[in-house]
Parts: sequence; structure tokens; C-alpha cells
Amino acid sequence: MRRKFLTAHWRHLLLANFVVPEELLRPYLPPDTDFDRREGVCWASLVAFQFLNTRVGGIGWPGFRHFPEWNLRFYVVHRGQRGVCFVREWVPQWTVATIARVVYNEPYRAAPMTMDVRETPDTVTATYRVRWGRRNHTLRAVGSRPAFYPSSDSCEHWFKEHSWGFGTSRGGRLIRYQVEHPLWAVYPLRDFTMDVDWGQLYGPAWQRMNGIAPASVVFAVGSAVSVYPKG
Repeated sequence: MRRKFLTAHWRHLLLANFVVPEELLRPYLPPDTDFDRREGVCWASLVAFQFLNTRVGGIGWPGFRHFPEWNLRFYVVHRGQRGVCFVREWVPQWTVATIARVVYNEPYRAAPMTMDVRETPDTVTATYRVRWGRRNHTLRAVGSRPAFYPSSDSCEHWFKEHSWGFGTSRGGRLIRYQVEHPLWAVYPLRDFTMDVDWGQLYGPAWQRMNGIAPASVVFAVGSAVSVYPKG
């Protein structure tokens, strides 16, 4: 049997998708990968979701099983494998962020965060906040029930379904890991709001993204996931 590095439930995922200039992303591009372009341009997504029932190496550590994550990711391809790469990943626990950064060279940072999910018979509302730079950064979406499965050639499918994650080791080598989960249904979007200072969260070069509305937003139901390290 393959060794699972991590298992969890990823729930109520918000993906706000933006066309991003290639020069902003190129410094983060892992070796032996290229940009996975859609409609001829590079894309990045602000992604916020619930990390629930988390186990690392089969062990669920008290105080580290349920938490929000907020990340900025972009889309790459490696020898036909479509996947994602991260600019920065925010979590509320200093320990989680430090281990991920020091041991795995993943770009994690710790900050005060909140997650709030409210459900009615007709709607689901998810709100995520990161406190950084003396202000709150917020993503909020309202979706309608029931959820549905978009077609395989849809925009929603392209952004939400990726089986690979890529990064760069401290020695400059490609890091790969495989993520397995069933296809995710999505909620029809009723409303979406965001209040984000890109420059504060990701550095001065990203200030140019302030005030730009996302080209699309996906509100995915989520599921159980398994993560496997690869050579």
C-alpha cells in the first residue's frame, strides 16, 4: 500500500480566480515545470477552505485537526501532469506553519484566522478571514442548494480538479505530491465579496492586483482527501 502523508477533509472551498501577469508568477515556478495556461494566459487563485479531521502519518494531533487555510496558488504542468504551486499559504497555527516551511520548504505563514460556515435548507455561506498588516482580509461566498457537478470542459472543473502539487526543495529540486479525492460538486454562486490587500499579504510586487475583480469564482463542496509524497 502507498504511504499516505496526510489525510483530511477539505470543505467549503472558495476559489477566486484571476488572470495574473506571468512576471509575477515566474519567480515561484518550480524546476522542470511550465505554466498551465487557460485561454492563453496564466491564472492564480485565492483559495480559502476548512481543513477538518486532519491526520499526519495517521495521527491526529489535538489542537491541530480543525483549522482554516487560505492560500494563493497558480497552475503548472510537469510532463503532462497538471497541478498547482503555491505563492503563500496561511494557517492559524505557528507550529503547523513552521514545520511545513522548515521541513518541506512549503511557503506557509501563521496569522490569526477565522472560518465561519452557515447553512440553511436553501443556502450555504462561508466566510474566511486572515489578520495581517493591521487589518482583516476577507473572502465570503453565498451558494445555493443543491450543489451540482459541472461538466469536465467547464471553467469550474478546470480550477477545482488537480491531482498534483509541485514545489521546490531547498536544494533547488522539484518536489511532487499527489492529492486524491472524488470529484467535487459546486454550489451555484449567489454572492461573493472580497476585501484583500494583495501587497500586504504577498509583497509589494502584488500591489498591482488590488481592485481587480476575479474573472470567476468557484464554491466547491469538498470531500475527504489523501496526500501522497512522490519522488
